[in-house]
Amino acid sequence: MTPAKPPKLRPDGNPAHRGSPEPGNAGPLPSASLAPSPLALALIEALPRLCGGNNATSSPTDPTLAELIGAMAAALERGELELDLDGPAPEAINPEGWPERHRLALAASPLAVPASELERLPEAPLVWSEGRLRWRRWHLQLESCLGQLTARAQAPLSPPLEPTAVDQAVASAASQGLDRQQQQAVAALLRHRLVLLGGGPGTGKTSTVVQMLGALLALRPELRLHLAAPTGKAAARLRSTLQEGSQGLAGPLAERLGQAACTTLHRLLESSGERFGRNRRHPLALDLLVVDELSMVDLPLMAALLEALPDSCQLLLVGDPAQLPPVGPGAVLQELGQPGRLLALGEAAIELKTTYRNNGAIAAFAAALRPGPGDALLRHGSGDGLRNQLASLGPADNLVWQRHPADRLPGPALERLRHHQHRLQDLAEGIDWGPWAAGAGGEGERSPRPPASIAALLAELEACVLLSPVRQGAWGVEAVQRQLLGKAAGKAIQHWPLGTPVLCQRNLAEEGLANGDIGVLVERAGERLVLFPGPFPGQVGATPGASSPGPRLFHPARLGAAEPALALTIHKSQGSQYQEVVLLVPPTRHWDPRLLYTGLTRARQRAWLITTNAPSWLALD
Repeated sequence: MTPAKPPKLRPDGNPAHRGSPEPGNAGPLPSASLAPSPLALALIEALPRLCGGNNATSSPTDPTLAELIGAMAAALERGELELDLDGPAPEAINPEGWPERHRLALAASPLAVPASELERLPEAPLVWSEGRLRWRRWHLQLESCLGQLTARAQAPLSPPLEPTAVDQAVASAASQGLDRQQQQAVAALLRHRLVLLGGGPGTGKTSTVVQMLGALLALRPELRLHLAAPTGKAAARLRSTLQEGSQGLAGPLAERLGQAACTTLHRLLESSGERFGRNRRHPLALDLLVVDELSMVDLPLMAALLEALPDSCQLLLVGDPAQLPPVGPGAVLQELGQPGRLLALGEAAIELKTTYRNNGAIAAFAAALRPGPGDALLRHGSGDGLRNQLASLGPADNLVWQRHPADRLPGPALERLRHHQHRLQDLAEGIDWGPWAAGAGGEGERSPRPPASIAALLAELEACVLLSPVRQGAWGVEAVQRQLLGKAAGKAIQHWPLGTPVLCQRNLAEEGLANGDIGVLVERAGERLVLFPGPFPGQVGATPGASSPGPRLFHPARLGAAEPALALTIHKSQGSQYQEVVLLVPPTRHWDPRLLYTGLTRARQRAWLITTNAPSWLALD
């Protein structure tokens, strides 16, 4: 028996439904600080009964196994597929005797089997290996995906390129100013069927990808190239940054790269809810696929992509391993970053470390949050280094640290957001539609030359945002929206103030609009509409590079249950960038530096880090 599909998660990564245990459940509950969720209770009761056989240690009365099953269920609801048996005890587990007591229980139970002996207990739902406990279903899928990715990285191009051509391409990259690691990335794409390119903000990932693609297209101009990302926002940003970066290439190469089709991964795979139109029976007709923002790609999506990808197709994976893992189950990039996996990838895995774009204190603090030798200390220890770094900030730095009581929203954050809100409203009310309105008179219609007033409104849309790791609570996104929208909060979109940012929650493939795209509420000829910026990635199967060249108008009814987007969860902000970010960090039991890292690196120019008076992760008294 394998566990059911993980529950649907909210945009902030929390389960959509969670309750307290009901009275009358058989068997004792784990001695832990948190009560098990309904999913945990169901698994605690069902797994020993269905898979335990006659072994007394696996009965529902065994508290040790009940603890492990409850902790595994809680992890699954967070999108995590495993427990670290070498780390500290999870919240759902009594730390007394951890982990020796639990290892002994696993070894004696038919519910668990070592990864090296899967065939011995084919019904065992739990698999443990190298200090990690997983559900069998996800263990098998994860190992399959990682095995396929590793095999691609170890496989040479077929047919291979001439060694002299590769050497010349690397030398050309060096003459363009690429450093040693960037040159290695160019060489890797000319030699391997898979390349993994990582690095933080400002390390030159975009310029490196441009040179990599330019070198390969120069040698194989007939390549069928496609660009993709997990979200519409990330796909549009990928396309625009590569178009801008390709201007330094030779004319034909810049034009070829500028015409490359770019979509979300779901559109590429022709998603229709739970199924994909592209698979091993209907594979993608591609020679090279570039996937950006790999940190947002979960295990099921990667499995679907690999099933639809021909063996001959090259795969260039780009991402920042320090960012938050995906909301869905299975963090593919983090798994590929494990030491043993990196060793197997060999020279096909490149991590860019030199910072070329200096973003001041934001970059310095983000660098301190990146995984490294001190990562365990940051997650589970004092964080004294972070405290000292924040305390040393001066008025000239582009990172501001403020502390406020946890029982109410910080006034400065609301004040900054209200200024942004009023600016958006003024710009929306001042639009001079002029001739552009005639060319954008219907839903999804567009014009390549919007007036300056529209350009100013769309620029302000990305000028500022408030981010929080949670939706609910005193410092959650919903509380911020209520404060800013007042009586209009909770009402239909037609009642919101003009200029309110709008979060689309529906995929409109034919119009190139995706779940997660952000527009702005406007009014034209007395009708409320939502204006979305362009360019938008072209459709699958369309002319290479085809895209909507400018902003477009949609009737709110087309967008489904749209939400205001003056504030977003950090998860929803991935793949986006803003000139200024106000980051709220409410009290939390779990300190995760990736939350701060992801939130702060959304800022191009300035960031406000707002914490409680004594955040536990800084060990303040």
